Amino acid sequence: MTTASAQDRPTYSTYGTVGLIDMPSGELAADGEFALTTNYYSGVLRNSLTFQIAPRLSGTFRYSVIDNYFGPGDDQELYDRSFDVSYQISVEGDVMPGVVVGLRDFGGTGVFGSEFVAASKHVRPDLVVTGGIGWGRLATYGSFDNPLGVLNDGFETRPAGFTGIDDTGQVAFDTFFRGPAALFGGVEWRPSDRLSFKAEYSSDAYEREVDFAGFERRSPFNFAATYRMRNGVDLTGFALHGSEVGMMATLAFDPGRARFTSGREPAPPPVVPVSVADQRAAASWGDLPGESLSARVDAALQAQGIELESLSITGSTATVRIRNTGYDAAPQALGRTARVLTATLPGAVGTFRIVPVVRGMPTSAVTLRRADLEELELAPDGTWQSFARADISDAAESRFDPAGAPLRQYPAFDWSLRPYSQQAFFDPDAPVRADFGAQLSFGVDLAPGLIVSGAIRQKVVGNLDESTRESNSVIQRVRSDVVRYDKTEEAEISHLTGEYFFRPGPDLYGRVTAGYLERMYGGVSSEVLWKPVDSRLALGAELNYAVQREFDSGFGFQDYDVVTGHASAYYDLGGGYLGQIDAGRYLAGDWGATFGLDREFGNGFTVGAFFTLTDVSFEDFGEGSFDKGIRFSIPLSWIVGEPSQRGFGSTIRPTTRDGGARLDVRNRLYGLTRDYHGPELQDNWGRFWR
Repeated sequence: MTTASAQDRPTYSTYGTVGLIDMPSGELAADGEFALTTNYYSGVLRNSLTFQIAPRLSGTFRYSVIDNYFGPGDDQELYDRSFDVSYQISVEGDVMPGVVVGLRDFGGTGVFGSEFVAASKHVRPDLVVTGGIGWGRLATYGSFDNPLGVLNDGFETRPAGFTGIDDTGQVAFDTFFRGPAALFGGVEWRPSDRLSFKAEYSSDAYEREVDFAGFERRSPFNFAATYRMRNGVDLTGFALHGSEVGMMATLAFDPGRARFTSGREPAPPPVVPVSVADQRAAASWGDLPGESLSARVDAALQAQGIELESLSITGSTATVRIRNTGYDAAPQALGRTARVLTATLPGAVGTFRIVPVVRGMPTSAVTLRRADLEELELAPDGTWQSFARADISDAAESRFDPAGAPLRQYPAFDWSLRPYSQQAFFDPDAPVRADFGAQLSFGVDLAPGLIVSGAIRQKVVGNLDESTRESNSVIQRVRSDVVRYDKTEEAEISHLTGEYFFRPGPDLYGRVTAGYLERMYGGVSSEVLWKPVDSRLALGAELNYAVQREFDSGFGFQDYDVVTGHASAYYDLGGGYLGQIDAGRYLAGDWGATFGLDREFGNGFTVGAFFTLTDVSFEDFGEGSFDKGIRFSIPLSWIVGEPSQRGFGSTIRPTTRDGGARLDVRNRLYGLTRDYHGPELQDNWGRFWR
């Protein structure tokens, strides 16, 4: 295998994928790498988001703006959305090159539609040579008969004139690797870990750009130079086809590594040995009644950002119900709770049973021996040993016990006033729109599991209301009328609901939500989840009755109502990969299923993709053909280096249509419970002692 060095890190192409300049290569980025790329040349702006999904699998979403694409006399820009996928079928070795097979623009308009096989080899540590064969757009210069034609005559012809303009978003399986083919290649010299120089022979003739957009193509050769800055940004200048020059910026980073060093929070308290704990008891509090002891434990936990709901002691076992309000990693909250208990409970208490409570529901019971905590706190293998000795079990029977020295009083009221932002992407008249304003949120815990909450927001500035794109949907308009909701200038009710969370039985969780469920719908939502604490599999069912709200998001309703529901299967595939399938009825009354795959890093950074297929035809669905998109979630702790349960995220859809639309209900059960179950605790147990 080739020796790795800083110079082995590949650079990105103008398409936002690892490659040469316009041409792909046989290299891929490091596993998990996330890259944002933007470049401009000759009236073409490309913005790309690429994620290295797995060591050999890469995916890209691209948004491009191309001037004068539709022909002479039409100065309208094309706003193009496209997806790429690449798979490395061979990793570079001492003899064999790295080989990547890829589809470019396979789920978009087809403007960049092409397929390729590319091979790259380090002929020396600082020099990489690439050669490949392309189809589609990558076979518009120097083409020849498709060599795959020897396998089947169908490979010899590609559907004539395909651009995807009339079938936007439909995956054109009958075009893949079909029609003429052409060769491309290039070389990259990396004299240092900061500099890269590229030269390539391009098989892209830029036919439409030459015909309509004023692009000149004098030569098949392209050249580029890249400088890598210390902050992770690559700056590239490039020259295309002897006539055009452009600039590109790329920010590539590993989501698994925070931008700032973690551990900036105060250090945890030490584990207090039994002998010291008994001395403190004799000197200060001795034989205190249960309520005073609970108050002492509560005060110590509050200092760690943890709330004590109740404490009860039976024999030598103390059971504490806690609410983790400060830590995004559940094991860190458990570890700090255990340390506090060693310092505040008498030495006669040798076993701690910690029950994390979420929305009034006990999610699991983590039992730790006091002697193990003393032994393993400073042990070299203390992390995995402490997990191996911990007992993680179901906590369905750990109901709130008013006699168990309760500390949390009901009703409990909480509120906040924060700024908010709301974005809309890919409107052809303005690709990015946004509103900014203030949001007042409140919540009242009336009893364990019984919560009333709401949010009211007021726009201050923004341009979402300037969109003039009206829905042209031929099915029930359940989401495509979102522009009409954006036009209100009055304060709007984002949600106003009553929720009840409960444990119907062992391994079971339940939720009932009623009220104004989201910005566009109100009604009643019910859910049940089966999720054993030691299982990677979870099964759920949800049933909703939804009524469409008035466009001002006030108290009124429209005359459209629908019963929706889904059966869901969740599976933790290991390695941070989470798979999910939801099958059932959607808001427009259509039936189908949504398939999702997410990758979650140990710090909580999540990137995923999904698609939905229902009985709505591609034609009736309209632009996009079916619902699909990518989603990400960034924890605040990843940015600031301190524990926090706050964060932000977004779902990027190429287009918002009505087929496959699902109700946006808050606090679905799987997301609430999984962090405190065995597989997820094991993945993050490294923070137990922090």
